[in-house]
Amino acid sequence: MEAKSYILVTGGAGFIGSHTIVELLNSGYSVVVIDNLVNAYAANEKQKPESIKRVEIITGKTVPCFNIDITDKKILNNLFQQFKIDCVIHFAALKAVGESVQIPLQYYQNNIAGSNTLFQVMQENNVKRLVFSSSATVYGTPQFLPITEDHPTGQGCTNPYGKSKYFTEEILKDVCVSDPEWQVILLRYFNPIGAHESGLIGEDPSGIPNNLLPYIAQVAVGKREKVNVFGADYDTPDGTGVRDYIHITDLAIGHLKAVLKLNDANFQGCEVYNLGTGRGYSVLEMIKAFSKASQKEIKYEICKRREGDVASSYADATKARKELDWIATRDINDMCFDAWRWQSANPSGYDQNPSIAR
Repeated sequence: MEAKSYILVTGGAGFIGSHTIVELLNSGYSVVVIDNLVNAYAANEKQKPESIKRVEIITGKTVPCFNIDITDKKILNNLFQQFKIDCVIHFAALKAVGESVQIPLQYYQNNIAGSNTLFQVMQENNVKRLVFSSSATVYGTPQFLPITEDHPTGQGCTNPYGKSKYFTEEILKDVCVSDPEWQVILLRYFNPIGAHESGLIGEDPSGIPNNLLPYIAQVAVGKREKVNVFGADYDTPDGTGVRDYIHITDLAIGHLKAVLKLNDANFQGCEVYNLGTGRGYSVLEMIKAFSKASQKEIKYEICKRREGDVASSYADATKARKELDWIATRDINDMCFDAWRWQSANPSGYDQNPSIAR
């Protein structure tokens, strides 16, 4: 048994997980990571994911990392026996809205059944402090803007990904009702983009990107021909979808603030916080901003709407400011410049030998 306490980060080799680990390590926490490498790159199964190697370069600290799937209860339990885990930050999930519409059963198996397995192992090992990576998709089609934490959830979810996050939130609420020792924070965040200021870690989607910014970045670097803009007939200023984009480092700091909140002796039960900037940018505004940051022309084509998308979504993050002492400080230019620094330095992402099929 390890003497020191660890924060377990599931899905820690991914985009949000890797940036959050940097903030945790730089704040003095010890971290252990599990990831099944579905959304992360490693040269082979025996090596650490490249993102974790680079986190170690940035922080100068070693990060134990294991190729473990959250649906494997026996191996998960062995990990909890090996390390003294004090808190869990749960990122591990399939995450593409469009893909979730096509393969819902895989999303429910991984995101709901896998999460439930993790929570069972936590309970059996008396680890009852959790930060859950949720999503603004739980709000579905917004009934009002900006979206507060009191906005209805669940009934308006437009895709299986959002539903999987909603169902998992409900599971955690029920757990907290059943056992008052649990301390849970649900972080509903909007659209994380950008990259670490070092340019060493960033978003590296496998295959064709499902999110806007990495797709724009791949067009800018010459990897893709043009951006497909899904719908230009929404009720928005320029007809394209409007989203609340948040810099990945601001989002990572939000998770650090959530851990600090769990350390508060007066905290109990389950609380939910939006993490966003509080304003929205359209698809065309993002293309223009990235073109400015990269000094590249970003070609795009208007296509039909994508199933499961909503017209506008942006946050009211007042509660996080008041209760977590957190606020997003980086603007759209910071997001685009940092994303371009990462993409231009890593045109093929973490895979330094892109001729090998991923």
